[in-house]
Amino acid sequence: MCGLAGYLGAPVPEGGERALLERMIHTLAHRGPDGYGYHVEPGVGLAHARLSIIDLATGDQPIHNPACTVWTVFNGEIFNYVELRRELEAEGRVFYTRSDTEVIVHLYDRDGDRFVEHLNGQFAIALWDSARRRLVLARDRAGIRPLYWTRARGTLWFASEMKALFAAVPERARLSVRGLLQAFSYWAPLDPDTAWEDVHSLPPGHVLAIEADGRETLTRYWDWTFPDAEDTRPARFGSIEQAAAELRERLIDAVRLQLRADVPVGAYLSGGLDSSGIVALVRGFTDTPVRTFSVAFDQPEFDESEHQLAMVRHLGTDHSTLRISPRDIGAAFPRLIAHAETPVLRTAAVPLMLLADSVRAHGYTVVLTGEGADEVFGGYDLFKEAKVRRFWAQQPHSTLRPKLLSRLYGYLENSPAANPAFAASFFGQGREHIDRAIFAHVPRWTTSQRAFAFLAPELRAQASAWDALAFAESRLPADILDWAPLARDQYVEAKTLLAGYLLAAQGDRVAMAGSIEGRYPYLDHTLIEFANTLPPSWKIRGLTEKHILRRALADLLPEDIAQRTKQPYRAPDSASFFTDGKPLDYVDDLFSADNLRASGLFDVEATTRLFAKARAGKAVGFADNQAFVGVLSTLLLRRPQ
Repeated sequence: MCGLAGYLGAPVPEGGERALLERMIHTLAHRGPDGYGYHVEPGVGLAHARLSIIDLATGDQPIHNPACTVWTVFNGEIFNYVELRRELEAEGRVFYTRSDTEVIVHLYDRDGDRFVEHLNGQFAIALWDSARRRLVLARDRAGIRPLYWTRARGTLWFASEMKALFAAVPERARLSVRGLLQAFSYWAPLDPDTAWEDVHSLPPGHVLAIEADGRETLTRYWDWTFPDAEDTRPARFGSIEQAAAELRERLIDAVRLQLRADVPVGAYLSGGLDSSGIVALVRGFTDTPVRTFSVAFDQPEFDESEHQLAMVRHLGTDHSTLRISPRDIGAAFPRLIAHAETPVLRTAAVPLMLLADSVRAHGYTVVLTGEGADEVFGGYDLFKEAKVRRFWAQQPHSTLRPKLLSRLYGYLENSPAANPAFAASFFGQGREHIDRAIFAHVPRWTTSQRAFAFLAPELRAQASAWDALAFAESRLPADILDWAPLARDQYVEAKTLLAGYLLAAQGDRVAMAGSIEGRYPYLDHTLIEFANTLPPSWKIRGLTEKHILRRALADLLPEDIAQRTKQPYRAPDSASFFTDGKPLDYVDDLFSADNLRASGLFDVEATTRLFAKARAGKAVGFADNQAFVGVLSTLLLRRPQ
């Protein structure tokens, strides 16, 4: 795990390039505390901040090919580099390091831009071909590692985080209304948009090539795909048991690959099926010692420590628990926003950032996590909720069918399914969109968009004129309606919440804030491709989520963990910013009438009422909590760091 930055153009007089690159890359010291590297040619510069994980002795970047005509800086890991190196050496190619990075330049020499198709990993890559005067930027398939770019002063600038761009072109540090509206709808801007004007995110599974004559080509080399719902070809497996057995073998392979490192590897343990399964696979099928870490809360609604400790006892792991209070969250929230660089609607990322600090303090720099299993195997309540809503829509006047919703959200103190009348109103919204690919997400997005009520009048008018559903649909494949309903829901989730929020603000950014690399075996692209071929009924059986994953892991886990209903990871939201009705000092300052007015973003009267409601402890619903956290995070973004 590392950070990268660079430019293509002529941004400074000759001789000043190194100072410019240093200014950019030093903003990413948290991503690479083990050293810096640079490569400068006329009109191009590459910089790298290194977190040493593989090839500690000779793996410094930039890395070049034997002819020194291809140079690369790279953030992430290529997990199958051992096999790729063996293949390339058999072809007569000579390596000068033992690093995974070096396979990139050799593959590019051999295959051009298609080199990415051979990589199993999580990566953001910048590659400079000096012979052809072309720059190649590439990002991994799921969007685990970030890569941003902008054009300014006749130059293209790129970096792992936007703060490195702003160090070179501070005029780009302007919040985008377009990005803000997306964040207040989908929880994050949708690639290639960001929260900042004219700053772009390279979409997952894409390569951007800039030629010597300035031509740009954006190529998608991978995507989540699913079979047509009406596909009548014979099933690949004779039974779900056969499929579960293959799934288990694929999971073992993914875990083994992602354990490759020249430093100790730990694992997060949430107490749920996903992370417990990863730890059990490490314990049962590798020789790697298992060191586990988890977060606990004082409030029972959020705390899963009982289940975490059950897994610790079951597997006998060396374990550390970090207990987090609401005040810890409130105090650390500004730091989160500085790293996230985008508005957030939840505080759940803060405990994970603090956990990364704790992991680093224990001497670990790599952790495996269970992220991705819900997207790949249908684990979220949203998927089950959509299944019930579609069933209900077949008989919209039924009073029995909506009662199935009461089986969802049992972990919430203020469940939207608890009150039958409210449940009918809440889950009934968006029923007219049942034939659209975004049907499952309408209730969530509608709830989030209630934050629009707190925008300044001119921005509220822009929000009213913007169709969030149509905008999201414009990013979807043309044939998505040919897929099964669950497949549509999974794709939308992967392209909105997973890539935009979970793997960014709650993944890469919080881990790297503590100089920790997170690895995600469930997001191995070959595992995703395998899972996407499975029948929806094997993923959600009745209202039991991740059915086939439970089968694949059943004999490795205690029964209560293997059969435990999904409880999404959450943390206290607006309550984290007040103690006995007194706001934290920075929160009080940000919500002052003068600051709200100066921001130009929010309606002073409406936002002040929201602040008073949160202060009184009455902001208990999703909409109020998300709006409060969203407003607060946006105000922090516009405040000089």
